[in-house]
Amino acid sequence: MTNPILQREVLGFLRSWWAPAIQLVPAVTFSVLVLIRWPTDGQVSVAGTQAHQVLELFGYGALALVLLLVPIFPATTLVRERRQGTLALLLNSPMSGWSIYAGKLAGNLTCVFLPLIMSLPAAAACYAMTGLGASQHLGRLYLVLFMATIQYTVLALYVSSFASTTDSALRTTFGIILLIAVGSLGPYQLLQGQSLGWLGEIGLWLQSLSPLPAMMEILGHGDVTAQGLVTRSGSPLRFALLAAATATFCAIHTIVRLKPTMLDRPRPQGVITQDRSHLQQWLRRFVFLVDPHRRSGAIGDWTNPVLVKEFRSRRFGRSQWMFRLIALSALISLLLTYMATTGTFVWGPETIGVIMVVLQIALVLILTPSLAASLISSERESGGWTLLMMTPLTGTRIIIGKLLSVAATVAMVLMATLPGYIVMMVIQPVLKQQVLYVLLSLVLTALFAVTLSAAVSSFFQRTAPATITCYALLALFLITPMLIWLGRDAPFGKSVVESILIASPLAAALQAMQISGFTHYELLPVNWWIMGGASLLCTGILGLQTWRITRPL
Repeated sequence: MTNPILQREVLGFLRSWWAPAIQLVPAVTFSVLVLIRWPTDGQVSVAGTQAHQVLELFGYGALALVLLLVPIFPATTLVRERRQGTLALLLNSPMSGWSIYAGKLAGNLTCVFLPLIMSLPAAAACYAMTGLGASQHLGRLYLVLFMATIQYTVLALYVSSFASTTDSALRTTFGIILLIAVGSLGPYQLLQGQSLGWLGEIGLWLQSLSPLPAMMEILGHGDVTAQGLVTRSGSPLRFALLAAATATFCAIHTIVRLKPTMLDRPRPQGVITQDRSHLQQWLRRFVFLVDPHRRSGAIGDWTNPVLVKEFRSRRFGRSQWMFRLIALSALISLLLTYMATTGTFVWGPETIGVIMVVLQIALVLILTPSLAASLISSERESGGWTLLMMTPLTGTRIIIGKLLSVAATVAMVLMATLPGYIVMMVIQPVLKQQVLYVLLSLVLTALFAVTLSAAVSSFFQRTAPATITCYALLALFLITPMLIWLGRDAPFGKSVVESILIASPLAAALQAMQISGFTHYELLPVNWWIMGGASLLCTGILGLQTWRITRPL
């Protein structure tokens, strides 16, 4: 290794305490996923049915691992260099921008490729069952996984070159990945069934930005044409081409930015709204719902100052960004509901409800750890926790202010989708009870995600490992039970699947919506008690850990 940055990145990672976990946990997880579908009688089907079932569980589990864990390390690497003051030293060293970027990219790829490499024994077990082609199935599956890993790593490095804090880098990166993996599917869904010529072709290629259609085609779900996800072969090749193109664009732009002037961020001085004329102030108040140039008022006597500090210092917490996110969420929910009720889709309101539930759970899964996992860990990493301890504020008031800042953000995002549910209940009053049950499940899910992420944050002194742990634990409750559900009837019986699904808020919400495949499981109200009890347990752990780190040494 002649590149010193590559050597530092790899050796620093391998010497860390979480390196063995990143190697062992995926290996054990993939082995368990294969064993779940492994034939119990020691015989395999000549047609390869069992092998395809094993590959299906393995493929979706590997894709979920890539989406949730790959972007974390590259999204924080340049931000960490900037905050530690070493990025200026690197940019002023004899090394070129290309050498710096090559070392960072190779080092991060080495770290994020380890989980995929550890999955090779499980993939070999799938191939040993016969019925699978080395190039047709495993080759194309790993092509999609490796291209998605490269694409998300390069994208995370690109975002990291702009971000100023680790939590903002993580939020932006996961937001873009959610938009690429899920949002890119939307335009083609709206255009399916219509002969729009070149416009439909653009929607098809835009959909190919997501690895989901490619993975579905590889795993034999190419006949899922009713949802429009796979309507034409060649999705893996299109995804590989688009992933390579987007990765090349982001890499070139990042390399161009890696020069000493990168740290210079001149900004116009601007004019405070209060310094303008009365007419201009009234015009800006009429045009802007929230004026970002308006001077904030003083903190009230009965207001938690930590809550105000979080909202004002966190870009995502600023009012103008919150209103934009809420407006976007409300618009999407109303659009889906309108198209379902007017017959634009062949889907009914129940199917639209499923889409809304899954999107909300995904939003909670992506948004909450990026906000709450840095509540305490980022303060300890930057030295701000020591300053907070020097104020007259108690540890309890500090934690309450931080929890409220995250809880308010997540609550406003969830409430933004209420108009869509209200329209569904007005159109079909019979769905009222189902919608109320779903909303209660979503509220408990958000509460559990916030308290769990905050509790995990109190144990770490760095944001990146805290965020990784939060995502892993939330995936354990939200995604792993759904993988077990894929193995229903073979090899698991109804009682085993139900005992696993009863801890999943996603499965409980889908059962509340009376979705096919979940109706014969009794998950409510036991799941509500589990989520409530788990939230209280996480709150207790957070309080105990806060007392430990705030007491005098």
